[in-house]
Amino acid sequence: MTTPDVEAVRAALATVQDPEIHKPITDLGMVKNVSIGDNGTVHVEIYLTVSGCPLRNKITEDVTNAASGVDGVRHVTVEMDVMSDQQRTELRQKLRGSSEEPKIPFAEPGSMTRVYCVASGKGGVGKSSVTVNLAVAMAERGLSVGIVDADIYGHSVPRMLGAHGKPTRVEKMILPPAANGVKVISIAMFTPGNTPVVWRGPMLHRALQQFLADVFWGDLDVLLLDLPPGTGDIAISVAQLLPNAELLVVTTPQQAAAEVAERAGAIAMQTRQRIAGVIENMSWLELPDGSRMDLFGAGGGQRVATSLTKTIGADVPLLGQVPLDPRLREASDDGKPIVTSVPDSAAAQELTKIATKLSSRARGLAGRMLSVSPA
Repeated sequence: MTTPDVEAVRAALATVQDPEIHKPITDLGMVKNVSIGDNGTVHVEIYLTVSGCPLRNKITEDVTNAASGVDGVRHVTVEMDVMSDQQRTELRQKLRGSSEEPKIPFAEPGSMTRVYCVASGKGGVGKSSVTVNLAVAMAERGLSVGIVDADIYGHSVPRMLGAHGKPTRVEKMILPPAANGVKVISIAMFTPGNTPVVWRGPMLHRALQQFLADVFWGDLDVLLLDLPPGTGDIAISVAQLLPNAELLVVTTPQQAAAEVAERAGAIAMQTRQRIAGVIENMSWLELPDGSRMDLFGAGGGQRVATSLTKTIGADVPLLGQVPLDPRLREASDDGKPIVTSVPDSAAAQELTKIATKLSSRARGLAGRMLSVSPA
């Protein structure tokens, strides 16, 4: 019988990623010790970042499976320990740098992450469901995607995404949970039950700043922010904290809604943000006979796109028209986004098409504001 080799076991453990940080546990200093016993028994000691790590069972399973694949291994035991304060400090510095004051990585000049702020003039237009489905559709394409539920008062993203986990705090760093391949952070994860959030402007700004700076997002391809309706405190804070963020304006075909949406998009004139496009939601209801019923009128999305093009002086495209579908609401309530639960539906296909347009843009600095002033 072949005797297992310690280095071979460690090499196998290098394929195991921490489920929250998404980096190899060997690189994170989480492998405390590996010892070889009799008859092919391997004992692995693992450091957890915190004592109440919610994914310790997942880590145990992954470590066991990886070590079991090494030649000569007949049995694997895994023992858990907890990092010391010093080890957690070293981990944070390895991931975020030695600076004590967290920085917003997406606001740094060299950031390659595309940041989209999903905005609307008024509530009830389906902004959150559009955000969640776009994010999941992008993740299905192999992109690394995150969502900030910036609608502090009306947070709903965790339910729609099916994110039931809680963030893990490592010193001053927050590790966000993930669901359907998308990392997410929301004030709902820090409040008990359905407790309302009653805050004024400065507290809203601070919460948003922490979501962006204190959360360890990793190397994201796309970050989406689900903004509250209108042009209030959060919209202003986003423009200050993420000057390179692009706006996605969501509206319904209704003319009254379109007029309000135009105002939400026109804020870009003051904040100097780029408008990536307009999405028309609830465009029509397809009847059993194949005909369409325009429950909320028609043409609102194109009207907003045309008006903003004239106002901004740059092309603002209508990215797509998402039809009404009861299954979209049902999927959101169940935490199973329609782009994966009912991918053949017309709504899912349209949302996937929009996500493809937005995610097919290459990562780069072309077209970004350089944040410089002429001499």
